[in-house]
Amino acid sequence: MSDLVLTPLGGIPMVKAGDDLAAIILAALRSSQRSLSAGDVVVLAQKIVSKAEGRMVDLRTVTPSRRAARLAEATEKDPRLVELILSESTDVVRHRPGVIIVAHRLGMVLANAGIDRSNVGGEDHVLLLPVGPDRSCADIRRKLSAATGVDAAVMVIDSIGRAWRNGTVGTAIGVSGLPGLVDLRGRPDLFGRALETTEVGLADEVAAAASLVMGQAGEGRPVVLVRGVGQGVGYERRDGSAQELIRAREKDLFR
Repeated sequence: MSDLVLTPLGGIPMVKAGDDLAAIILAALRSSQRSLSAGDVVVLAQKIVSKAEGRMVDLRTVTPSRRAARLAEATEKDPRLVELILSESTDVVRHRPGVIIVAHRLGMVLANAGIDRSNVGGEDHVLLLPVGPDRSCADIRRKLSAATGVDAAVMVIDSIGRAWRNGTVGTAIGVSGLPGLVDLRGRPDLFGRALETTEVGLADEVAAAASLVMGQAGEGRPVVLVRGVGQGVGYERRDGSAQELIRAREKDLFR
């Protein structure tokens, strides 16, 4: 088994709408004196992807609906923000003062539809999740491959809470070039017994590791190069997606 090496790339500027993230990553690789190799994974923080894709919203442009106003009163939240939460969601799962748990249109169940104000800038500005993060990853991967001749995997991650544990954890919301989920069922354990239920959230494990390197506050390390993922442990490279990690509603015991 090889070592797992995570390297934050330096020289990432403040990203704005319309920026070419692949070009920014290539410049950061050069400034960090790094190059892509086969099997590498390039992990991006959700915020820079959302910013580049113009997902910033000025709350002063939002008119809350009656439903948003009622929910805002119950949760003690800005009704304009609640309107955006509802617009990004397919279902309100739970709510209480200070938080709204929703089923996001991307399939994830999370607080406040992943809408965030941290590291955004502007008192009335918020940032929505990318429209199609799997597609965003595939586009960046294609551009990196065209420029370098190396087909590195690309992931977009965000910090998301879990129903059964305190604290947020880096979680894959977009994947291209590696499995989101690795099925180990049928493989033998140390004693030769076939595994019956083991499926590994590979992309989420990579996301959690990269999130530790990125940090959560003002560290300014939104891109991490990960080398050595899965080598020697039966992991086979294939195209995948973050959608593989979404549990079907009929199997979701928390809803």
